[in-house]
Amino acid sequence: MGVSGDASPEGAGLMEVFDRALPQVYGYLLSRCRDRSVAEDLTSETFLAAARQLPDGPVSIGWLVGVARHKLVDHWRRQAREERLLRAVGDAAQDEEDPWEAHLDVLRARQVLGELAPQYQAALTLRYLDGLSVPDAASVLGRTVHATEALLVRARRELRRLYEEADHHV
Repeated sequence: MGVSGDASPEGAGLMEVFDRALPQVYGYLLSRCRDRSVAEDLTSETFLAAARQLPDGPVSIGWLVGVARHKLVDHWRRQAREERLLRAVGDAAQDEEDPWEAHLDVLRARQVLGELAPQYQAALTLRYLDGLSVPDAASVLGRTVHATEALLVRARRELRRLYEEADHHV
């Protein structure tokens, strides 16, 4: 595998290219997400993905920044899915006139979702955040449609129970 001129001289090792690219990739991500911990996580994800998907041709800083761009877009999509779920939960509580109360409800819902078992989180996210049909969610989860419907019923029940518990502790 060759290394292009914008990353390092021909014949340099892959780690040397990664070392030279690290400040630029991190800087690219930090300037766009403005959160150091997120930028650090995404930089790590970028280099792990790059190591798994090395191109046949030369590795360049530009290529690594492109991988970082994809990781950032994936991060934003995950955030958008979470926000859609929280808005959906918040919309159910639209009877409240105080927007601050609705914001607190959304925060509480996010916390409660994070406390659910992973299979419940996955099922609710696929169905309500990603907008997949039950058969499509079942396919992603590797379950039958009937098993996925039952999982969703249990997940919604647990979400409601934990949410109401959290409401009583506030």
